[in-house]
Amino acid sequence: MPVTYQVKDNVALLTLDRPEKRNAITTKMALRIRDLCEEVNRDDEVRCLVITGSGGQAFCAGTDVGSLDEFQTPWQLRRRPAYTDYVRGVEKCVIAAVNGYAFGGGLELALSCDIRIASRQASFAAPEVKLGWIGGGGMAALLTHSIGPSNAAFMLCTGDPVDADRALRWGLVSEVLPAGDLIGRALDIARTIASRPPIATQVAKLNLRAAHHLTVDDAIRYERDLQTLTFYTEDAEEGRRAFQEKRPGVFRGR
Repeated sequence: MPVTYQVKDNVALLTLDRPEKRNAITTKMALRIRDLCEEVNRDDEVRCLVITGSGGQAFCAGTDVGSLDEFQTPWQLRRRPAYTDYVRGVEKCVIAAVNGYAFGGGLELALSCDIRIASRQASFAAPEVKLGWIGGGGMAALLTHSIGPSNAAFMLCTGDPVDADRALRWGLVSEVLPAGDLIGRALDIARTIASRPPIATQVAKLNLRAAHHLTVDDAIRYERDLQTLTFYTEDAEEGRRAFQEKRPGVFRGR
């Protein structure tokens, strides 16, 4: 199966491993991603997930266009396995290490992650319009939230690629690094997140998601409720004790 998965130091690394096809995703790969995302949610030892592509040329070129022939009716296409939904369903923080092309569904995959960093060779595009359709994995909503309506319209309506420097200026990615430093940096960020109290990081992610959809007043009320819940966890008590005792906290997710 051209999707590899490994866990070390409370960090899971999921690699799309089909470099000869620019890591384009087949239906079987989508189902494998679903299973691995469910495993990340179940496994308390995993506190952060990094997603990348193999081969150095592409992060992910999206859905394998040839695999779309499997769907004989519009309803079958509508109900196809949606790997972007599976990634957005991960309860823990997800980092995209974009090492090359992130086109079509590959861009949606990166947008479905919470943090995105990129190599200098990375480029991003929503090219579906050139083929006569549009993205269906959250492209417009996620792009608009990420880079604003004008920049999103530029990408959606031209289908042309955006390089890593422009992606950084637009806020599509948080950092741009030399290719050789990308995975190391992604894993460093992941290990930092994994060292934090896991309930707090997962609740922080919930809070961010809610902030996209609620009014400001509702979002603040929701945040205050979440703060109250996290404040009385064992991890929060340990955090306060560790701060007073000037030592690193030991967090168990309770």
